[in-house]
Amino acid sequence: MSLHKPSEVLRFIGRNAKRVAVTIAGGIVVLAGVAMLVFPGPAVVVIPLGFAILATEYAWAAVALKKSKKMAVTAGDKTKLGATFLKRKVTGEKGPKRVQ
Repeated sequence: MSLHKPSEVLRFIGRNAKRVAVTIAGGIVVLAGVAMLVFPGPAVVVIPLGFAILATEYAWAAVALKKSKKMAVTAGDKTKLGATFLKRKVTGEKGPKRVQ
């Protein structure tokens, strides 16, 4: 049986402690964001933040972060489009004429 040097053991514990802390913190932030889909709160901001935390340690989270950013941009565009539509509906304003 071989014994490891204390510095190797401390380095191993340090690496894994960081991964566990990142996993817990990122998971809590993502879960809070998912809860904000039902309850009031900025879920569109919080969920990508949680994935950004997790992406520091996990490759799959980096992919999820990229997808959630894309979804956030799409949601923002739809919100702007809906607000413009409602404003025109309420005020009776016509949209810009399209050039063909």
